[in-house]
Amino acid sequence: MTPGDRAIPAGVVVLTDRRQTRRPLVDVIAGAVDGGARWVVLREKDLPRAERAALAARLRALLAPVAGTLVVAGPDPLDGDAVHLPAAGPYPPPSLRLVGRSCHDAAELRRLSTEDYAILSPVFPTPSKPGYGPLLGPRGLARLARHSPVPVLALGGIGAPEQAAACVAAGAVGVAVMGAVMRAPDPAELVRDLARATGCVEAPTVRAAAGGSRAREVP
Repeated sequence: MTPGDRAIPAGVVVLTDRRQTRRPLVDVIAGAVDGGARWVVLREKDLPRAERAALAARLRALLAPVAGTLVVAGPDPLDGDAVHLPAAGPYPPPSLRLVGRSCHDAAELRRLSTEDYAILSPVFPTPSKPGYGPLLGPRGLARLARHSPVPVLALGGIGAPEQAAACVAAGAVGVAVMGAVMRAPDPAELVRDLARATGCVEAPTVRAAAGGSRAREVP
């Protein structure tokens, strides 16, 4: 990378949800990291800030030996420098090393400004949010990814290698997975299988353009 480049999430990105786990969340994430996960998004927004910050510190300690990154859902980075924001805001995004945003359609993609990446959802039906939609499917994902001003990850109902492969074929740089990893008897094995399916060996980078301009426009 050059000084103007930043690593962005790619391959398999794990989103946390302690309510779906079969054992302590930290143990699940440790398994995911053993399986090759290098990006983790900490949700758990209902926790008091002090508890959430302590959990963030423990997860960063797991990721540090493998040069992984913890991204915090919401505008508060919890003493870090990477956040993932909802489509609803805040706008403009905070000035941090890494900022991502959830998007669901072209209108939300057009609102992106200085964000580094977007997570597009839902791609497939998801047990975590029954009835959540409308579903993009691989074709809808491809349409949005093709015109997105930033690299995109696919989210929603992804738990099998063939689904991960379909998302990458549609133009995503990786997949964001929550429920499948949280509920997996062996998170390491699942993440390993999904990572192979994405074919992502090295994290892509996004180059900061002069004046913050983006190369592509969303129709």
